[in-house]
Amino acid sequence: MTREAYTYELSIVIVSYNTKDLLRECLQTVQTEAAGISTEIILVDNNSSDGSPQMVETEFPTVKVIRSVINLGFGAANNLALEAAQGRYIVLLNSDAFLSTGSLRIARDRMDAHPRAALAGARLVGRDFSWQPSARMFPHVLSDALVMTGLAAKYPKSRFFGHFDRTWADPLQPSQADWVPGAFSIIRAEVLDTIGFFDPRFFMYGEEVDLCRRIKNGGYEIWYWPDIVVTHIGGESSRQMRDGGAGAQVVNWRMRSTLLYYRKHHGGMALLAKWLEVVLYRISALRNRFSSDPLRQARSRARMNLAAAMQSAWIETEGGRTSPPRPW
Repeated sequence: MTREAYTYELSIVIVSYNTKDLLRECLQTVQTEAAGISTEIILVDNNSSDGSPQMVETEFPTVKVIRSVINLGFGAANNLALEAAQGRYIVLLNSDAFLSTGSLRIARDRMDAHPRAALAGARLVGRDFSWQPSARMFPHVLSDALVMTGLAAKYPKSRFFGHFDRTWADPLQPSQADWVPGAFSIIRAEVLDTIGFFDPRFFMYGEEVDLCRRIKNGGYEIWYWPDIVVTHIGGESSRQMRDGGAGAQVVNWRMRSTLLYYRKHHGGMALLAKWLEVVLYRISALRNRFSSDPLRQARSRARMNLAAAMQSAWIETEGGRTSPPRPW
């Protein structure tokens, strides 16, 4: 779709699933930071059962609420809002993420000053101001192996071992990156009109990586700007699913998305990505299997379950070629 003109400077898009209390806090910070900026706020509710959309309609009447009758996941839910958004820039914000003072103005001004920047992210921190990975490199089987074996965590200051999360870099220095987490990002709407929205085949995990790769393939830049600070709780919607007994499903979703991503962007390397996980899980299981420690025995069984889950994800996605029917 091509927009002839933009009604707003910013369209702030929030996807929520059973995060009512955090969503309220998120919207409060958004309204504070959006003061004086031409802004629309769009909430997409993924069929919450905690009264989230009713709360928004009552307490934040200016917010546009889109209700989905099923849990669409992250990318497809955002697409509903992107179709309707009328802002020059699109700000994607998690419902468990809170804007700091001046963050929206800084983000808008940075994008205005960098015309080749199609998408940019913020410095993500926890409530205790602890650092969260905020500027990352595209997945590769080698970097996956370094993360899974623990070597990336053991040598975070190494450019080689710390490649994926750029843990070697100064988090206070702006830089280009391959992709930034979807907890906060600001996107040039005209670029989305050119390269398309999120790939709906990704239900959860991998969708923002895929979008950033398509943006970079289009010749645009992805930026990380540390003076935009966003407090991010992290994984709240996923936790709601795990608390509801769907923990194994969350793991399965991540594995499916991994295979879909590798098949889409690296072809046959999807098979290597699959076997990397299966082999490493099996090695870990074997190391713990014959221990007399009940905890290590339990770890062995858990690792074998993960290996089996990846095998299942391979079958369910036909080796990363197809996405199972939504909702996953």
